[in-house]
Amino acid sequence: MGRRKLLLAALFCLVLAMLPYHTVTVAVMSVDLGSEWMKMAIVKPGVPMEIVLNKESRRKTPTVVCLKENERLFGDSALGVSVKNPRTVYRHLQSILGKKQNNPQVALYQKRFPEHQLQEDPVRGTVYFKNSEEMQYTPEELLGMMLNYSRALAQDFAEQPIKDAVITIPAFFNQAERRAVLQAAQMAGLKVLQLINDNTAVALNYGVFRRKDIDNTAKNVMFYDMGSGSTTATIVTYQTVKTKESGTQPQLQIRGVGFDRGLGGFEMDLRLRDHLAKLFNEQKKSKKDVRENHRAMAKLLKEAQRLKTVLSANVDFMAQVEGLMDDIDFKAKVTRTAFEELCADLFERVPRPVQDALSAAEMKLDEIEQVILVGGSTRVPKVQEVLLKAVAKEELGKNINADEAAAMGAVYQAAALSKAFKVKPFLVRDAAVFPIQVEFTRETEEEGVKTLKHNKRILFQRMAPYPQRKVITFNRYSDDFAFDINYGDLSFLSQDDLSVFGSLNLTTVKLSGVGSSFQKHTDAESKGIKAHFNMDESGVLLLDRVESVFETIVEEIEEESTLTKLGNTISTLFGGGSAEPAPNVTEPVQDEEEVPPESGKDDKDEAQKDEAAKEKQDNSEKSASEEKNQEKTEESGSKTDAKEENDGEKSGSVEPEKELEKKAKPQKKTKISEDITVELVINDISDPTADDVTSSQKKLQDLTDRDLAKQEREKTLNSLEAFIFETQDKLYQDDYQLVVSEEEKEQISAKLTEASEWMDEDGYTATTKQLREKLSQLKSLCKDMFFRVEERRKWPDRLAALESMLNTSSFFLRSAKLIPEDDQIFTEVELNMLEKVINETTMWKNETMAEQEKRSPKERPILLSKDIESKLALLDREVNYLLNKAKFAKPKAKAKAKNSTSSDKSSKANSTAEEKVILPTEESTDTKSESPEEVQPGDAPPTEESTGHIDSDSQSQPTEERTTTGPVEKAQQENHIEDEL
Repeated sequence: MGRRKLLLAALFCLVLAMLPYHTVTVAVMSVDLGSEWMKMAIVKPGVPMEIVLNKESRRKTPTVVCLKENERLFGDSALGVSVKNPRTVYRHLQSILGKKQNNPQVALYQKRFPEHQLQEDPVRGTVYFKNSEEMQYTPEELLGMMLNYSRALAQDFAEQPIKDAVITIPAFFNQAERRAVLQAAQMAGLKVLQLINDNTAVALNYGVFRRKDIDNTAKNVMFYDMGSGSTTATIVTYQTVKTKESGTQPQLQIRGVGFDRGLGGFEMDLRLRDHLAKLFNEQKKSKKDVRENHRAMAKLLKEAQRLKTVLSANVDFMAQVEGLMDDIDFKAKVTRTAFEELCADLFERVPRPVQDALSAAEMKLDEIEQVILVGGSTRVPKVQEVLLKAVAKEELGKNINADEAAAMGAVYQAAALSKAFKVKPFLVRDAAVFPIQVEFTRETEEEGVKTLKHNKRILFQRMAPYPQRKVITFNRYSDDFAFDINYGDLSFLSQDDLSVFGSLNLTTVKLSGVGSSFQKHTDAESKGIKAHFNMDESGVLLLDRVESVFETIVEEIEEESTLTKLGNTISTLFGGGSAEPAPNVTEPVQDEEEVPPESGKDDKDEAQKDEAAKEKQDNSEKSASEEKNQEKTEESGSKTDAKEENDGEKSGSVEPEKELEKKAKPQKKTKISEDITVELVINDISDPTADDVTSSQKKLQDLTDRDLAKQEREKTLNSLEAFIFETQDKLYQDDYQLVVSEEEKEQISAKLTEASEWMDEDGYTATTKQLREKLSQLKSLCKDMFFRVEERRKWPDRLAALESMLNTSSFFLRSAKLIPEDDQIFTEVELNMLEKVINETTMWKNETMAEQEKRSPKERPILLSKDIESKLALLDREVNYLLNKAKFAKPKAKAKAKNSTSSDKSSKANSTAEEKVILPTEESTDTKSESPEEVQPGDAPPTEESTGHIDSDSQSQPTEERTTTGPVEKAQQENHIEDEL
């Protein structure tokens, strides 16, 4: 027993020792990763959701990185270089993430940024930037650099390390693009809690701050988000729902998403840039075409971005660029009308995402209560004008921070996912924009003719909620086989979107070990090959495992039968049953759901059942209300379907108790599962190998180390420069001239001049170590001089404090000695000790100051500030000891005088026990018996004890009143009764 206690104590100490470490690094962050800007937000203990300020104290940072031969810049610094040397600056990388070299999006990027050289990766087929043989970077590596920079900014702002983050991405990102962002975060050493769609993050932010307005009535809101690179319209339903875990909570459900990948503010900037280039060429101030000069076009792009912002508030503006090309200045007037004509076809595309979102949600405009604007490009007046007509509303909602809503929503989700914070639950049901299905081919025989039949099983419909798990069962395979995971019907996409989308085939899954599992369990009944899929919180589809399932029948003992029934009853209680479904009840999305299996006796029936299964799943995703009702009915419905199809599956269904009793047999079915070996062949974009990831991480870490080393060198260089200049100036200040001799001054001055000359010649190429050594030598040389000056500056305050303390201590000592002997609380030893300390301190002060006056200021002082402080501390300790003793000391008890009324009163006021001893007189007792509260006949009169008890409990009367005579007390009680009446 003792050993166990010792072990528990050791474990408790270990936990306590670990606690500070965990509490230090609990901050989490979010990154709203836009194509032009990124915004970061943090949550840390004591600091709620807050936007991170960058080094320029701005709330948003350009998503730009500049890579020179020996320098790396981010944000505004990198953007400044883009005008001088655009070839070294990389931006708008989102559009080429997860894209192969032959993708139209890559060609468009090359057209927009012709200064970059894009090469094809021979293994993956993706692209990378080649600046030189030594400088080659993939889009994922460049994005990883930006994520690492965003974390550095967040850590500086939070003043503690941060590892966990939620990153926003466009809702239309497919599987390859989502994996690319996760790879970039992995290279940056960032742990991604979740990739959250930016429209979902905005909707969460909107709902969190309007929690009180959400009730059990569904409210549909559309968010129209036009950013720099793309436009997304999202329909969100807000409603309170009941959950098993946390009761009634608000929920947002993504109902419909429409998007336009190429409609955004950046395309408007490019058109304005080209318009300005055309105007410059028309002025014919130069024979060269400005469009062939990358540097000049970068200047025009910067001016075009400023011009678009100004034209949102003004009808015209004068664009001007100094020294655009060949030292020629450019100046031209641009009107808002001309801008709107340039982008007329873009404005025509504004309503399309709205229509697509309504189509996906199967809603009408009348069902949308409000349309809210998000994103910087919605500030363009023409965009708002066209959108207002398209949605047929009186006005557009602008009651959300268009720039920061996504970052704030994402950081709320980060806090909810982190174990370090407790936030109010807000349920989020995101939706998969692109359907995903499983395809496989098997051999069928019809009238003696064997044919191959292609089958499809839909895993996730369009707008299916996630995170969610699905199980698909293959019933007709007894040997190794393969199946494909592909995108489903994408007919809702335009031809342009399809060409940009990439490969429609995701993964080929090759299974091995199926045949051997059947050979191993020949006596058991096969229940098929089950593949378990999971679409996680980030919207990434994963194949968790594949298993071969068998069922055998074993004899059952009656006692076990009772336990089984009890277990079934318990499972009914916890798993559902046939109870009436409560309104607005949501089921856990993560529960595994059985996809209707492929089965049937003949091909015609099978085909009909395939269609029925598809229609059933199509209908199950139509609306929120239908989905919620079907989640209850599917449990019994899927059981009936499975029974008809003879597949023997009972996925997630619970039979009524009556049926169980009817079917109860003295036999028990046992499930056996055998894991199947899985080989995945990725068909869209192959993931980088482990070696590639390690190499990229090392490359990024080397760049980070180089940046840190450079910063350290610059810091040391600046410190050395500052020390030289400041010390040279100090040598001529009065404080320093007083304490330094001519010889010492000349020596220091010569060394400073020598260091300054060395700085001009070799200092700017010197290593950090050499700079530190030079600074250390100079500091060592000047140390004595600085010490003498510093001591003389500290003397006045320290000596004044010591003098004040001596006076206070002496006064206290004299007062303590005047206390009469009978009341004295201090011992003679204590008083003598204080007197000794006072005398010794006074003597030390006088002698040391006298000795110091004899010394020259140029010598090392004998009066030191640290000695004064130690004397002060000693005096303070002695006086405080006596003060504390006086504070808690109790006065000595005195002999009680006979027949003393005052002593009776004082002792009664100070002691409750004495109050109970002093009993009321007969007169006061008689007075109380005459009060209106009469004693009924037959009741015993109150005893002296009870009377005393009432007096002691009565807190409304002062203590002295209890000793008053009867008539006075009677008068007071009578007045009290009259007041009550």
